[in-house]
Amino acid sequence: MKTLIKNGTIVTAGDTYKGDILINGEVIQTIGKDLDVEGAEVIDATGMYLMPGGVDAHTHLEMPFMGSTASDDFYTGQRGAAFGGTTTHIDFALMPQGGTLKQGIQNWHEKAKGKTVIDYGFHGALTSPSPEAIQEIPSLVEEGVTSLKIFLAYKGVFMVSDEEFYKALEKARDAGMLVMTHAENGDAIAEIMKKLLDEGKTEPRYHLDAHPAILEAEATGRAVSLAGQTGAPLYVVHVSCEDAAKQIEMGRNKGFKIMGETCTQYMHIFEDDMKVPGHEGAKWACSPAVRTPKDAEYLYRSLQNSTLQVVSTDHAVFWYEGGKDGRQGGKELGKGDFTKIPNGIPGIEDRLYINWDAMVNTGKITENRFVALMSTNPAKIFGLYPKKGTIAVGSDADIVFFDPKKEHTVSASTHHCNIDYNAYEGRKVKGMPVKTMLRGKLIVDNGKFLGEKGSGQFLRRKTNNPVL
Repeated sequence: MKTLIKNGTIVTAGDTYKGDILINGEVIQTIGKDLDVEGAEVIDATGMYLMPGGVDAHTHLEMPFMGSTASDDFYTGQRGAAFGGTTTHIDFALMPQGGTLKQGIQNWHEKAKGKTVIDYGFHGALTSPSPEAIQEIPSLVEEGVTSLKIFLAYKGVFMVSDEEFYKALEKARDAGMLVMTHAENGDAIAEIMKKLLDEGKTEPRYHLDAHPAILEAEATGRAVSLAGQTGAPLYVVHVSCEDAAKQIEMGRNKGFKIMGETCTQYMHIFEDDMKVPGHEGAKWACSPAVRTPKDAEYLYRSLQNSTLQVVSTDHAVFWYEGGKDGRQGGKELGKGDFTKIPNGIPGIEDRLYINWDAMVNTGKITENRFVALMSTNPAKIFGLYPKKGTIAVGSDADIVFFDPKKEHTVSASTHHCNIDYNAYEGRKVKGMPVKTMLRGKLIVDNGKFLGEKGSGQFLRRKTNNPVL
């Protein structure tokens, strides 16, 4: 079956131009002008930008965490992603306590089985760093998993020591894998949380005090230094503040193989949003914590100058009002003790249109840099390019029809994820995905979901990918 998309404006990380796209089966066969193919189904894209499907490199679907489980599974989370123009995501497969990395991958395959509607991959997550687990790291490549997350935060749950981190960096380097790190000083945070609770400071706003920017910057600098010493490539996840971004910049200036991402929330949600009376601030509890508008401006500059290469979501959703109507417990678990609020913010559906409006419509980021940040760069870094992340002959026909004039008011009443609040409630945006195509098949068409459960494919990823 051939499909011909005509009259659109193609936007890639490098170019913007008028053109037609001929799709043969699941891949792009031809790109040209005034194409006419007998027997092809024709889709008119007049007025549309045609961009590669979004690649969200940082998600947590159906993740057990802090006494609950994320409310989006591989169907509802991926369905929301599709409506938002994301056609590929990479989820974190947590190794079971006392188990193996491969068991974590197997467990996540079971979670995804029969539910997927977009394409996906897994990162390994080294959460029980025994000597045996560290020796196991290279074997993940056999599973098509070429990246490994290591936590310097969450003491007593996920956090590893510097010695374990160093050994894992060396082992991953030798296997051609990329190490990702959550950089906060877990030891210091644990002490601060205990002190705050002892002082009776239990409201959500004190989550900010427990996760100060200086401790993110310290851990980032430490991770950068250890990666530089080993020569291992390092990708710092969810960078939230100026001081942490500066640590990455210093490492890159020294020639270290360092990259980083920020997430949508850190450029749009700030400390004042958490400092509201009552429990509502729990909606914004994530780690690292949200910061200030000044930090957001520095993050924008870091995206412009390539200190940071990617915008992801860290999509991890927990009900604001859980524990009723069959729901998992959610943010209410932290009433009276902010340390028990399940950490996480929704965003997999909102990433493209929130950031287009804030970045491209304001002139902060060009449309080509936008495509790089949302699609091309994560595809390259995580071993999916050029199958994913671009519009080119031979690439998968993952295409977003983006209407730059369409206006939308963001709301939980209209989103498609399985969560009772939206992080960007009431925000008015201009520019929206109106059609989403996965491997040549429309899965969203003007508000109608056409995807089929189980149609998403697991992506086996390459090793030794570029450091951008």
